[in-house]
Amino acid sequence: MLAQLIALDWGTTSLRAYKLAAGGQVLEQRSLSSGIMQLPRTPRIINGQECTDGFELAFDDACGDWLDAQPDLPVIACGMVGSAQGWREASYQDTPANVANLGNSLQTVRSLRGVDMHIVPGVIQRSRLPNVMRGEETQVLGVLQNLPGGAGNDLLIGLPGSHSKWVEVADGCIVHFDTFMTGEVFAVLSEHSILGRTQQQGASFDGQAFDRGVQVALSADGEIGPLSTLFSARSLGLTGELSATAQPDYLSGLLIGHELSALANVQRRRRNSVHLPSIILIGNTQLCARYSRALDACGFANVTLAEQATERGLWQLAVAAGLIKHQPSR
Repeated sequence: MLAQLIALDWGTTSLRAYKLAAGGQVLEQRSLSSGIMQLPRTPRIINGQECTDGFELAFDDACGDWLDAQPDLPVIACGMVGSAQGWREASYQDTPANVANLGNSLQTVRSLRGVDMHIVPGVIQRSRLPNVMRGEETQVLGVLQNLPGGAGNDLLIGLPGSHSKWVEVADGCIVHFDTFMTGEVFAVLSEHSILGRTQQQGASFDGQAFDRGVQVALSADGEIGPLSTLFSARSLGLTGELSATAQPDYLSGLLIGHELSALANVQRRRRNSVHLPSIILIGNTQLCARYSRALDACGFANVTLAEQATERGLWQLAVAAGLIKHQPSR
């Protein structure tokens, strides 16, 4: 099957590349650790020129051989590659943002190979505390494309990660989203705080310890907030109630529990109802499994996991932008 598009999900720490055929079918994919903050530095010859630019080098690593085989393949990318620190800045689009229309606002950068890479803009929510996303908007589109009409209006799309996003959509538009720095806080506490001194990483997942952390966050003890309950990840170890191998999963459950408790309260208040919306999760399977487990404890009854959201979203944006020449018959 002939490839029709190269799609890149280019974030802060990683670069995922997809070679897509008709309808967005994945022919080949690869993952590199060449995010915008850790680009390659070893010079090499690209298209007859010595290259030292990290973005060019990473781009060549990700899909140079694909372009050697098919030089006319269009390329589209989402994520932090379009940030102010990226290869070329793609300006934010304001909420409410129609995600299907983002393909009309692509930013273009010409590579040394003479190939244009088209970068998807991010989304900004302007308020007293502004909120931004890059890459998640494309995943949201990938989810919405597979929903029946109107199904997104009582739906919350969750994107767990270093900076977890919770996105509300209406009529195909991103109307509101919240960001929680849960993953990054977990990493900082585990690697650079006193809590990490007694942790032992690398053990298999301890569901009991994780659930205990979630329940502490949801309990009356958790009402005082995470800045207080976090210390229990150390004190329970000092008293022998939490082993060194259990402490990382307890801390994970505690942080995710506080995130989802706040999310549930915000949703109930915003909707003026005890009813909680359905959830679709996008992201790493193991991390989504943790969130699904905690969401159930928080009262979110209907939780599903989306697959291939990024690839589907990038394909749809490429179609909208007219980058794909041949469409599959219907």
